[in-house]
Amino acid sequence: MTRTANTPAPSSVFEWTMEQQPDTVLVDRARRGDAQAFDALVRRHLRTAHAVALSVVLNQADAEDVVQDAFIAALERLDDCQPDRFVAWLLTIVRNRAISLQRHRKVRNSQPLEWATELSSGDSPAKDAERSALRERLLEAMAGLPERQREILLLHDLEGWRHREIGDRLGMKEGTVRYTLFQARRAVRERLSVTQGHLEEGT
Repeated sequence: MTRTANTPAPSSVFEWTMEQQPDTVLVDRARRGDAQAFDALVRRHLRTAHAVALSVVLNQADAEDVVQDAFIAALERLDDCQPDRFVAWLLTIVRNRAISLQRHRKVRNSQPLEWATELSSGDSPAKDAERSALRERLLEAMAGLPERQREILLLHDLEGWRHREIGDRLGMKEGTVRYTLFQARRAVRERLSVTQGHLEEGT
């Protein structure tokens, strides 16, 4: 419901809608058995968790499995989390799960990767079909990057994280994040240019 000028503001965070409450409140409520609070945490951080998982496993289906397992593990271990560090704690679980999956399974590097503005799907079957070739080429280009470059590229260009936020998350200086992002973008562009050239030669 839209709040009008005559509607009083919430007097406490517990009067806010679930989506408005900060992570610290949602974590506390989830610890006390509030399933809706944890669902709100999942909705809020699902895309970022997926981006981190995808940067490791490079496979959409595997990334989804990793994220699902990570959220289950987070729920089971919620008492171990510092509420004001929930995001960092969750992404550590995601990344560890992804690395574990990568070590124990042969992840094929030929599945489509949705990238930045190309990630939006569902416009139409025709539009999705047009994207498929580009997704395959993007995955091939991403697969050749070091894992850290992939993670920074996805967090920044896909999820919109700031350089400082990525640096805090990965324990890197902001300038190092910027330079790593520059290297990753350049490498992807070069690989895509080479692939495009080969495609044109074959036409």
